[in-house]
Amino acid sequence: MNSILTPLRHKFTQAVLVWLFAFIIFRFVIQPPIPSSLLTIYLGIVTAVILVWVSSSDASWNEFRSPIFTFFVEQKLKWVVWLRLAVLILIPLLVGWLAYQQVVPHVEAPAELRSIHPAPPTSITFGDKTIELQTVVNPFRDSSGSPEAAALAAGEGVYATHCIFCHGDALKGNGLFADSLNPRPADFTDPGTIAQLQEGYLFWRIAKGAPGLPTEGKGWNSAMPAWEGTLKEEEIWQVILYLYDTTHQHPREAGLE
Repeated sequence: MNSILTPLRHKFTQAVLVWLFAFIIFRFVIQPPIPSSLLTIYLGIVTAVILVWVSSSDASWNEFRSPIFTFFVEQKLKWVVWLRLAVLILIPLLVGWLAYQQVVPHVEAPAELRSIHPAPPTSITFGDKTIELQTVVNPFRDSSGSPEAAALAAGEGVYATHCIFCHGDALKGNGLFADSLNPRPADFTDPGTIAQLQEGYLFWRIAKGAPGLPTEGKGWNSAMPAWEGTLKEEEIWQVILYLYDTTHQHPREAGLE
């Protein structure tokens, strides 16, 4: 048993294991994955700390460097000599390849800007009616802002019939068709989506969809279809009620920045 543990007690082995453990944590365990540039910085810090640790005393440093010194200087076995030669050739080649990869031009798709929420128009037409998006209120909310029970139930039916296939039964944007859409449908449970918006804004996005985005919003990709012509005005207001009520979010009030 002691013979098995002896290599693990060696400073060089311990240093390698600590470095590999840190690499596995940073590369595969931390979620969401960290960028490769940040991974390089973290591993550089780990390497520096390991070097400080193994050089904390002369005895520790000599123990750490002994297998390296033996491999590159003292060992005279023929197969070791050939392996040493291979390592001495491969290390400069690897460094050169990494340096080349940093400077060689890469063909990449152009960067695409995407705003979180494109600016809405001041008003839209729905059928033969003009709707002022900044001041319109949901007709199915009472004076306190609470939704009407019947309208809320009707909104659930609209969602189950038309919206669930993309936005999912939990409103998380993971419906049956979500993986085939680019970008994926919005996650309404995210506080960065509908909680940031007025109900008039949602009416516009549902009614006009991606085809109704203004020119300055064209950089904002959307797979949202235009539901105008499929849903009635009251159905859109009802499904908006359902979105907010189910996700326990509250619409932004007019005039708030």
